[in-house]
Amino acid sequence: MIRVALRRLAQAALTALAASLLVWAMLPLAPGDPAYRILKSQAPEHEPTPAEIADLREDMGLDRPFPVRYAAWLGRVVQGDLGVSWRTGQPVSDEIARRLPATLTLLGLALAVSVLVALALALISAAFRDRWPDRLIRAYTQVGAALPTFLFGLLALQYVVVGAGVGRVLSGGTLGMAILPALIIGVDRAAGWTQLLRASLIDAMNSGYAQVSRARGARSRRTLLIHALPNAALPFLTAIGVSIGALLGGSPIIEELFTWPGLGSYTLAALTARDFPVIQAFVLVSAGLYVVSSLLIDLAAIAIDPRLRAARA
Repeated sequence: MIRVALRRLAQAALTALAASLLVWAMLPLAPGDPAYRILKSQAPEHEPTPAEIADLREDMGLDRPFPVRYAAWLGRVVQGDLGVSWRTGQPVSDEIARRLPATLTLLGLALAVSVLVALALALISAAFRDRWPDRLIRAYTQVGAALPTFLFGLLALQYVVVGAGVGRVLSGGTLGMAILPALIIGVDRAAGWTQLLRASLIDAMNSGYAQVSRARGARSRRTLLIHALPNAALPFLTAIGVSIGALLGGSPIIEELFTWPGLGSYTLAALTARDFPVIQAFVLVSAGLYVVSSLLIDLAAIAIDPRLRAARA
């Protein structure tokens, strides 16, 4: 497991480096001049002159070649300095440290909801294959996989918060206020995971060891839980690990809808203002979270499947 951890740490550094390089190369292609946007945000009634824009671009270092700017940024990041936000003038590391706990709380609850919902529905669907519970669950997974998360968020705001008076739009960042947005993210994310786990469970139930188990008198429920589920869990765990980064990337809109004080609204404002230091920092956080989650999933898979332990021995 130590070798796996070391290999993953090396991959983490390469993943973060590749992601940062890709984003640095793509951000200048986005329409709009960051210097112009910042000047307009500071004085909306004043139209910036070309001289003012050129001066600010020089102060921000945007007049320097791309390799020089990237190398300077990378050198600061290695020393733990994520730079200063062009929009707020505050250190990016301080602003992320203040908002990251709220985002991790929301994503942790959403992840727990996703796993529990997917696990329960996939087991029910496999146990009642081609009967009405299975058809109902399959309909949910198809709708959930097809619709974007923010649509569920808008429906929840309209019918749950406004219509039924449950929850609040102006969130104070408490754990109780995280339940509704976490349910929305979790139920939406669980749709795809349920499809995957259901298919793996059905394959496992048709395998030779499951047939032997039933031939020896084991009930279908015992075969499903004791024999099929552990073998079907590996692709399920892999899908969870791959989706962690997407979970963080998809959360900003839901955080904005529910005014959750996490990285979401901060990142969306940075995208609008072309605040490159904040966008780069968000990409690094996403890449780091993805790599850590992948490492934990790998270790869990090795612990579950003895064949993986033998292959890595």
